Amino acid sequence: MATDLKRITRGELICWQLRHRGQTVVIAEQGAQVLEYGRDDEPPILWLSEQAAYYIGHGVRGGVPVCWPWFGALERNPESVAQQYTLSEPPAHGLVRQQPWQLGEQHLNDNQAQLVFQLAEHADGQHLPPVTPTLTVALSNTALTLTLSNHNHGDHPVTISQALHSYLAVADSRHVTVQGLTQSPYVDALADWQTRQDTGPLQLDQETDRLYLQLPAQLQVMDPLWQRQIQLSCRGSRSAVVWNPWIEKSQRLSQFAPDAWQRMLCIETARVLDNVLTLAPGEHHEMAVEIMTIQ
Repeated sequence: MATDLKRITRGELICWQLRHRGQTVVIAEQGAQVLEYGRDDEPPILWLSEQAAYYIGHGVRGGVPVCWPWFGALERNPESVAQQYTLSEPPAHGLVRQQPWQLGEQHLNDNQAQLVFQLAEHADGQHLPPVTPTLTVALSNTALTLTLSNHNHGDHPVTISQALHSYLAVADSRHVTVQGLTQSPYVDALADWQTRQDTGPLQLDQETDRLYLQLPAQLQVMDPLWQRQIQLSCRGSRSAVVWNPWIEKSQRLSQFAPDAWQRMLCIETARVLDNVLTLAPGEHHEMAVEIMTIQ
């Protein structure tokens, strides 16, 4: 069968496994988090920690967590985002990563398989803005596309920051290069949030935590050891976060093996800093990333 959808479990988490044209994607209902994506008989395309733990109310390390309605630490967001919340201890990366979502629409045919997730009716909406987020997970014959949609159903403008926190699988992060960043300024979160710019393709040789702005529509991760490139094609976004914890920080991360930094690289399609998203009443917006490999 070209397309197959199954309800499965990972530990305590209810998940959906979608197979289409030699590809498999697994999505947890908690957080609408994509956990796995790959093609038959090839290395994985998304990285999932070997120490991943699947518990209700706890995030899973790897895949693509949805960061919404803010990214990172709330206090590091622009005032237009941060001023909307009065939480005493706001969690990192927003309010929906550990919330229950549910599978709504599904469209399965020979050319494409598409699943639409929305916050479950019993999700805790106490602190959420009057914006409805949905995540569409689609497999074409060659790629995975994730679309984070927002609809402001309130009567006032709402500003959010957000990210699709993609953990990409690589053979060895010390040997990959990222192309497409050279013309784009970035804010270095490890250098007192200074603004800088690359002079060539990015090659990792230390802990990296950068928020890139004014990005082109496509980025490429060149992986010579696996003889492939991962191509990211984005729309509705001009910013992305590039992150790798490297050696020292890896010792302190949960669900993260001490050497796992070698096998992953995060490039997170985002709306951050001066690229945050402001929605007028009734406005709808989509941010999407297509992830595919080229041999």
